[in-house]
Parts: sequence; structure tokens; C-alpha cells
Amino acid sequence: MKPEDTAVVLVEPAPVPVVRQHNAITQARYDYTACQLDIFFYLLSRLRRDDTADQEYTIYVKDVEALTGRQWNYQQLREATADMGSRMFEVENERTYQQLWMFQRVEYIKGKGCLQIQLAAPIRPFLFNLKENFTSYQLHSALKLSSKYAKRIYQLVSQWKDKTSTRTYPLDEFKQMLHLKDPKGKEPELFQNISQLKARVLDIAVRQVSEHTDLKIDYELVKKGRAYDAVRFTIARQHPQQLPIPFEQPAEDARAHAARQSLEMLGITQPQLVATILGDPKHLDQLFKFTYQLKTDKVKATKNPGGLFLKICGLR
Repeated sequence: MKPEDTAVVLVEPAPVPVVRQHNAITQARYDYTACQLDIFFYLLSRLRRDDTADQEYTIYVKDVEALTGRQWNYQQLREATADMGSRMFEVENERTYQQLWMFQRVEYIKGKGCLQIQLAAPIRPFLFNLKENFTSYQLHSALKLSSKYAKRIYQLVSQWKDKTSTRTYPLDEFKQMLHLKDPKGKEPELFQNISQLKARVLDIAVRQVSEHTDLKIDYELVKKGRAYDAVRFTIARQHPQQLPIPFEQPAEDARAHAARQSLEMLGITQPQLVATILGDPKHLDQLFKFTYQLKTDKVKATKNPGGLFLKICGLR
């Protein structure tokens, strides 16, 4: 039995939200943008063993924004889910080759800031059959990564996080998994030069995964003769840098939890102020917008960001 075919079951300290994803999907060939991967990871966190076949999953946009520090408007999300619906997962083993699609239906609820998703029936076994062969990794970490290649590489290395390194991936296979190379040769290969692959994919992924997740990773390029032929990743466990949102809670509770974390970060801890902000949807919207702008340097407030936020809300 190969290591990548074995079940990797890791017990994370509560309340870390854990996404469980079948290895066949982890290693499948598919190409999602960062926005699409955010939707995908968040959706996976909502899955439960006792879900019905026609289960609907509600995603609140503000919850995703609170986790990622990135803002997605409705038009971006509509384009993202439309494209996700048309893109396929290619899953292949020694016996079969399958083409799978993610959604049965996506519905946007106007004025509510949320969307409801139904999964396509054929892909459900790959997401729910967790008895033997799955990968476990932290949703919060995956959402914090801004590079789509970092997100995919985090998936790959998470299969091996009870080891010190991954298996050695032939570069052709690795590029196909990240959709950098078309196995049929119909599309141009991306980052053919090894220096481009290092700068645009590997170096960025190593930096982001090591800074924002529970894993510290590096990579080794393997030569065959004079040319690089394969890549493997080294892995060390580390404590996550951020507190996760407990996704076992209802979505609205998760949003309040994220807001409390943001207020603590701003130094706003006075109970009356906290209650006022949490009790007003407009204040909450301003809070998530402000923290996003603060993280992206669109707001400069090095001395007293909490005071500036309260002033914007008219609370000071």
C-alpha cells in the first residue's frame, strides 16, 4: 500500500475547524482561482456525515471575508460559481478515469449576503466517504492563503503531515495537478523555465504556507542528469498563527465570533461598546470593511486603529 493511499487521521485540538477531503480530490487535476478555492474550502467545512442527499449549504459572504481578509462582491462570486460549475475534477486511478462537476444548483439570496449550494450527486462520495482514505487539514489556514498555488500545495503536503516529507512528485505530474500543464498537450505549459516555477509557484507557496498555517514547509528539486525532473516537500509541524472560527456553530454565531476577534485586535474590549457594535448590523459591516482595509494598507492607523474605527462608527 502506498503512503498516499492510506488514511491519515490526525486529532486536532478543539475547537480547530477541520476540513476532511478525499485524497482522490486532493490529487485530482483541476484549476480554481483563489476566490473559487475560498468558496470550495468554506463549503467543505460545512459538510456533515448525516447530511441528506438534497442538503443545501448556506455561505454568508461576510463570514468568508472575515476569515480571508479579502472582499468578494456579488458579481465576482456569481462569476466564480458559474465557472466552478463548468470546470471538472479529473480523478484517475489504475481502473477508471472520471470527470466530475461540483454543483447541482447555486442560488443567491438577494439582500441577505448569502448563497445556497447543492452538491452534484456523483461528487458526494468523494467528499463524504471518510472511512478510510482522506486528508485532514485546517480550513482557517487554507483560507488565509492568497495564492491559489499555495492553497493547492497546502492540500498536497497536508496528506503527509505525519511524516517529515512528501513523496517525490515528477514535475510533469506536479504541474498537471496544479493545472500548469495539459496532459494532452492542447494548452501551452505555464512556467516551463525552472526559475519561473520557483519564483511564481514554489517560493510563494512555501512562504505563505509557512507563515499562515500549521505547517512549515520547504521544497527540494531533484535532478535527473543535468535537468530538474521532480520535486518533494519537507514538512515540520508548528502552532497555527491565528485563532480559527468554530464552524460547528451556526453561521451567525461564527460571524459574531469573528467580530469579537476583530474588536480584540483593535483593542476594543469595553463590554458596552462591544455589545453595541455586535448588536448593530451596520456596525458589523463597518467593522469587517475596516479590518480588511487595515490589513491591505488602504487605511493607515498605526497608533490607534480602534479609536479611528469608533470615530467612523460615530461611537467616539
